[in-house]
Amino acid sequence: MSSTDPKALLPAAVAERVTSLTITKGRAIAVVDVGGMAERERADLEKAITDILSGREEIDEVRVVMTAERKTRKIIAVGSGKGGVGKSTLTANLAIALARKGRKVGLVDADIYGPSQPIILGNQGQKPVAHDEKLVPVASRFGVPVLSMGQLVEPGRAIAWRGPMAAGALTQLLDAHWDDAEILMVDLPPGTGDVQLTMLQKFKPAGAVIVSTPQDLALIDAARAGQLFDQAGVPVIGLVENMSGYACPHCGEVSDPFGKGGVETTAANLELPFLGRIPLDLAIRQGSDRGDPPAATDGPIAEPFLAIADKLDAWIGANS
Repeated sequence: MSSTDPKALLPAAVAERVTSLTITKGRAIAVVDVGGMAERERADLEKAITDILSGREEIDEVRVVMTAERKTRKIIAVGSGKGGVGKSTLTANLAIALARKGRKVGLVDADIYGPSQPIILGNQGQKPVAHDEKLVPVASRFGVPVLSMGQLVEPGRAIAWRGPMAAGALTQLLDAHWDDAEILMVDLPPGTGDVQLTMLQKFKPAGAVIVSTPQDLALIDAARAGQLFDQAGVPVIGLVENMSGYACPHCGEVSDPFGKGGVETTAANLELPFLGRIPLDLAIRQGSDRGDPPAATDGPIAEPFLAIADKLDAWIGANS
């Protein structure tokens, strides 16, 4: 690659719409001003840039970021009262399931205590770039771009941020170049702390999903998380029971190490919808650890996630 402006690779009529083009380690990111253009014209312009740059030997990946008028997006928060209940796994799989249904979805990993979405989505180690002082989300092979707290710090470094620092980081993640994403799934930290309060004050979600295991202690904290959203005027879309039932891989007998039906009972007591159950299954853990989320497959392990995503999709459609 020469030291000349990379935009010189594009025809003049195309280059005049490109506000910046960077090529780093085989990855090209083109930021394009599509103000005043019709949807078809935008699609044609994106295809032209992608085709031209993809044909270059030194370029392996092309990302086109379109900027114009600010879009109104629905933020769906996924929260829990306690950590370790599978909230991040649920968030990632719901985002992928919605994308498979044709929704334009982005994923915000706002869990400062355990940012794990880059691992689940298989793009760990990739860093977002910035344009016009805003972050450009990192693409994933599932069609769901992601920004994570974990991408803002060195790998393996503990994050010990006070409230203002966490709030500032959340703002960077949400107020980013999300292109045409119509939905942002937000993986929140457990509990009801500074990140949740900042989001409610600055980026009020359209709705929230609460996830819990069936055990009593988790349910008490999940109810508190639901109350926080309710007090802020954010509708709770429903509750999800995770780690619900374990089928022995040898004999097939199902046991319930965390109890059974507690989340559904709690949802009924709170007069909230119950969205479904996710089993305690080794395949879910293994898929998440290696960057192969179950919702991206067509196997039986994907079915619980797809069924919950159907209900979430219906709620989004009814509230659009």
